[in-house]
Amino acid sequence: MSNYDYDSLYDELLQLEKETGTILSGSPTQIVGYEVLSELPKEAHEAPMLSLDKTKEVPRLQEFLGDQQAVISWKLDGLTIVLTYRGGKLEKAVTRGNGEIGEVITNNAKTFVNLPLAIPFQGELVLRGEAVISYSDFERINADIEDADAKYKNPRNLCSGSVRQLNNEITARRNVRFYAFALVSAAGSSEGAMNSETLVEGSFDFLESQGFEVVEHYLVDESTILDTIALFEGKIEHYDIPSDGLVLIYNDIAYGQSLGRTAKFPRNAIAFKWADELRETTLREIEWSASRTGLINPVAIFDPVELEGTTVELMRMQQEGVP
Repeated sequence: MSNYDYDSLYDELLQLEKETGTILSGSPTQIVGYEVLSELPKEAHEAPMLSLDKTKEVPRLQEFLGDQQAVISWKLDGLTIVLTYRGGKLEKAVTRGNGEIGEVITNNAKTFVNLPLAIPFQGELVLRGEAVISYSDFERINADIEDADAKYKNPRNLCSGSVRQLNNEITARRNVRFYAFALVSAAGSSEGAMNSETLVEGSFDFLESQGFEVVEHYLVDESTILDTIALFEGKIEHYDIPSDGLVLIYNDIAYGQSLGRTAKFPRNAIAFKWADELRETTLREIEWSASRTGLINPVAIFDPVELEGTTVELMRMQQEGVP
């Protein structure tokens, strides 16, 4: 490309960023400063980030849905991040952590390849999403590591380590992407923001209008939920973004909030996990292990096998035990 053509496209990009108010972190107009930190600061979340109740049964999803409308989406398998924007600028990024306290990774988030550093909305915007590394990028990064023992086990672990780096130049090389899945709050007078406060589907539309990539999702009711689950199931084998299931959340935000929550789970949403992953291996021996209460329990030792991103090589067998 000639300098003239490059400069022309660069100027066009500058104009588009000015008109839309959206500037992505990967834009050629942005030069992200790299910084090495001594540690990641900790910060408490304003509200606890609860886990979702889970099921592996489709009928349970149908029962949960009832006669309501809901939004169903991928349950991405990465690292959950909370973002805060003020005055149209990214102000803060915090990991989920233990649900109560997370780590501040703002400098690292600024290197996510698809994350807006500037958005049109000028109020305070808080949203949640998943930082992920695609399978194709995971394989590319592993291919450059010669030591077999040093290779990463799965994209989730690679993403977690990449997002929590003290040197954000390393994060930038990992091609981390961010997919929004929940609008927490949008304090301001924007019509789009007000519409997003009533329907989950509207919140996704609003986040897309601000330049965020959102998790793939569909509006369903009792007549369409089975076909939509089948649609997701047909994609999972070749889907490049790590996912371990689906999320179903009531579309009517006020209705969902009226249900409250248990001590562990909110009642407005439920996670659907795919069927258990099965792998063949070879049982090598049975060891006997004494518990602290004096029971003798059998432990199966078998050839290491990868299950849902974790290497498993022994398993305590379930039986009463012998005193």
